[in-house]
Amino acid sequence: MRQIDRHRVGILVSVTALSLAGATIAVGLLETYVAVPNASIVYLAAVVATAIVSGLPGAIVAAVGSFLLYDFFFTEPHYTLTIKDPGEWLSVILLLFVGIVVGQLAALQRSRTEIARAREREARTLFQISRELVTRDSTFAVLPTVVETLRAETDMTRVWISLGADDASERIAADTELGARAAVPALQFVLRRMPGDEPAHWVRVHQPSGRARPGGRVEAFRVRIVAGGGTFGSIWAFRDRARGEPDRTATRLMAAAADQIGQALAHDRLAAESQAAEIARQSDELKSALLQSVSHDLRTPLATIRAAAGTLRPGASLSPEDQRESADAIDREVEYLNRLVTNLLDLSRIEAGALRAERDVFELDDLVEQTLERLRPRLADRPVEVTLLDLPVEIDPIFLDSALTNVIDNAIKHTPSHTLVRITVGELPGEPFLRLTVEDAGEGVPLESISKLFEKFYRVPGRQRGSRSGTGIGLAVVRGLMEATGGRVRARKGDLGGLAVDLDLPMAAVPVDLLARAPG
Repeated sequence: MRQIDRHRVGILVSVTALSLAGATIAVGLLETYVAVPNASIVYLAAVVATAIVSGLPGAIVAAVGSFLLYDFFFTEPHYTLTIKDPGEWLSVILLLFVGIVVGQLAALQRSRTEIARAREREARTLFQISRELVTRDSTFAVLPTVVETLRAETDMTRVWISLGADDASERIAADTELGARAAVPALQFVLRRMPGDEPAHWVRVHQPSGRARPGGRVEAFRVRIVAGGGTFGSIWAFRDRARGEPDRTATRLMAAAADQIGQALAHDRLAAESQAAEIARQSDELKSALLQSVSHDLRTPLATIRAAAGTLRPGASLSPEDQRESADAIDREVEYLNRLVTNLLDLSRIEAGALRAERDVFELDDLVEQTLERLRPRLADRPVEVTLLDLPVEIDPIFLDSALTNVIDNAIKHTPSHTLVRITVGELPGEPFLRLTVEDAGEGVPLESISKLFEKFYRVPGRQRGSRSGTGIGLAVVRGLMEATGGRVRARKGDLGGLAVDLDLPMAAVPVDLLARAPG
């Protein structure tokens, strides 16, 4: 018999002896000094007390002991187990019968109470584990909490979780004894799941691994983590050999924890696979959109260049004016191709996080005028209103030129000729920014599309003009350039009725007069 059984027997004997001794003394006092004719019912209290503490075995022992003690001490002839009066026989037999029945009822109530408490404890523990897994940011992050909970609620000396597809690949992911070597005994218990409602049970197996050590004072218990047809690892636990196998509550807790961890890991695997598939799908979509947009926008300028170059061949009968128009067309289309390639390169640098701004202090009106002067030929067929302020900004001038060029090019591309373009600069009260606004008097953009204008490859449905609809990357590049240089960008409905794009540029802390006095 194991130590745990001897301990329970010792408790049963002690409780039974004390309760019967107390009841015997009480009966003796009642019958001797109070003149109670038959105080044997007092023994029922001893039976109930023993049943509450020790369960049904203790109740039966107490009932039989009550029968023998009352017969020995309080029936004629005294101090023998014989009974002279037949009426006393009836009383003693009834005492034994009632004692056994009352003891069984008390033991049954005690058993139900213990079961209810165990189920409550089990439900509370499972809820705690489920809450940790459901609210997790990462399954691996909550495993230490799970092993600590299992160790406390299953009376194990140590609990750890190893993850791996098989025994050879399992590695410890969480342990109640960090850094300690987990040398598993050669003899261990593995939980065998049974079909249907049949409870699982522990099966003793021998571990052939060379890492195993001979069994000592502890025994190893293992529950495999299985979900979705795959194996993810195991829950391991050490338990004192003297305590025996885990009870049903502890077994159910370990099995349920393994199931929940398995489901969480399976969900993580599916989420990772789904995310990888979504990334691959989006990557394919972006590649397709890029190829479609670029191929469409390359075809028109290349066709124009080829046609114009054909008119400049030797022997072509063109007037000097026509030759100049062909050369201008070639230059214009090459400039367009240059901007397209520049935008693609900038977009790739933005996506890779390799865009680095070289910020310095400049007067904003000078930078804007330089960009407008370069774009003057493209703006020749439309009126332009410009209102600037000679205030300093701290930006990368190349980034600003590229961003402003893309914004103006967007206004030119999506509005008819002779449409007014207005460029203004204003201060933002209470904010360290200057706002550079480019707006047009065109038909504008639907409100539901404004928030999407800065997304890659987005083009407003139904707003393409002519054969050149744009690649949908110009404004995406604007946003990346502005963020890289410390600014902001947003689109809105303008005061002229068309689209307005606000470029917020960080103001410099250097006063304007100091800039004016600066050499060079």
